[in-house]
Amino acid sequence: MAFDDAMRSYEPVLGLETHVELGTASKMFCSCSTTFGAEPNTQVCPVCLALPGALPVVNGTAVESAIRLGLALNCSVASWCRFARKNYYYPDMPKNYQISQYDEPLCTDGYLDVTVDTPDGPREIRVEIERVHMEEDTGKTAHMGGATGRIHGADYSIVDYNRAGIPLLEIVTKPIEDTGDLAPEAARAYATELRDLVRSLGISDVRMEEGSLRCDVNVSLMPRGADAWGTRSETKNVNSLRSVERAVRSEIERQAGVLGAGERVVQETRHFQENTGGSVSGRSKEEAQDYRYFPDPDLVPVAPGGEWIERLRAGLPELPAAKRARVKAEWSLADEELRDLVNAGAIDLVAATVDAGATPDEARKWWLNELSRRATEAEVELAALAITPGQVARVAALVAEGALNDKLARQVVEGVLAGEGDPDAVVEARGLKVVSDDSALGAAVDQAVADNPDAADKVRGGKVAAAGALVGAVMKATKGQADAGRARELILERLGAQ
Repeated sequence: MAFDDAMRSYEPVLGLETHVELGTASKMFCSCSTTFGAEPNTQVCPVCLALPGALPVVNGTAVESAIRLGLALNCSVASWCRFARKNYYYPDMPKNYQISQYDEPLCTDGYLDVTVDTPDGPREIRVEIERVHMEEDTGKTAHMGGATGRIHGADYSIVDYNRAGIPLLEIVTKPIEDTGDLAPEAARAYATELRDLVRSLGISDVRMEEGSLRCDVNVSLMPRGADAWGTRSETKNVNSLRSVERAVRSEIERQAGVLGAGERVVQETRHFQENTGGSVSGRSKEEAQDYRYFPDPDLVPVAPGGEWIERLRAGLPELPAAKRARVKAEWSLADEELRDLVNAGAIDLVAATVDAGATPDEARKWWLNELSRRATEAEVELAALAITPGQVARVAALVAEGALNDKLARQVVEGVLAGEGDPDAVVEARGLKVVSDDSALGAAVDQAVADNPDAADKVRGGKVAAAGALVGAVMKATKGQADAGRARELILERLGAQ
């Protein structure tokens, strides 16, 4: 059913479960490295391979990171909690159980406010947080030989246990109601705000393309005016912000079509398809699976003291919402200008560029125009570009000093991105410098006048606007290195125009 038709008949209820891989140096319960991209099965040990007699030890930095995230999400932090074993079999989990938290999570009852743009202006939505708990990640299975990359139709499967045991935080929302036709945008806004919050805390790189942030999207529909929620589906491991929005939208359309045809929605997991924007059925969840949770006997309880919690609270950085409010006021931004910065993921980059000496306008110009274009071409986020805020500030300073014009500055940026060095080194190596010396510039002006007699005559006759063609000729002759303003002045002087 088309989305607009679905919204006229049904009210969506959402729930998001987000897994964040922490950026600790070692795994959750052992000292193995967590470096991404290592050769398969080289970052393992008896503990994370669950060999007999191996005993786990809790990673203290992971606990601290969980508390900091809980505080940033306005949660209550438990004074006592413990780990549990979640028992099920899958080849990528060497223990045949996952160490997680069940009925005694570390953080509970928080919220995160997000903003969604509407035709009537921004709308704030409060997403309530059920819990933040600690657990370990599984290994990674690859199904080989099939057409889809899934187990069905594959010839064989291989497992890399490097990821097994990496610290995870799972953030579970309470049901998100009353979003109406903003449900897809609200889901994306939540995932975006959570990503930015985690990044600001410095506890994870939250690179969705590497799996360090993954969302499970729960959707159900209930008829307009009804009190009871519908049957939910769970779309697993959605790995981009855009896909979170698309997964919600497509699932609303799918479920509305099922209900509109008089059929019932099956409670199941589903797998999102990036190429189509839809999803395919995974496994049924009609019958609740008994994971036989019980406290892990090899791990002591976690009991963070009040003094430790308050010290962590006092050490929290400026959070994204507070930073947005501050820079909007300090930089005198309109709502649309702030939205452009947020959508581009550029606030921190622009702020760092301003701290390095650029004006807010200069910093915004470079990050939202030339550098955003470069990031789009390279299919990476702005922050992944090989240029620092300090280097961008230096480029802006060279332009402000008159040493570079915009065209030359773009060439400098190109050189920095290509690894040719800092801006000054690129200027020197490429010979990029504005020609403002009157003797050198005058020769180019004289040649432009001689080569363009019609334009020169118009300027002599008082049509000053025609000087633009002559300035263009000067810029071409000097390969963009002329000082355009000074070239125009010399042209008008030579042709007796004012």
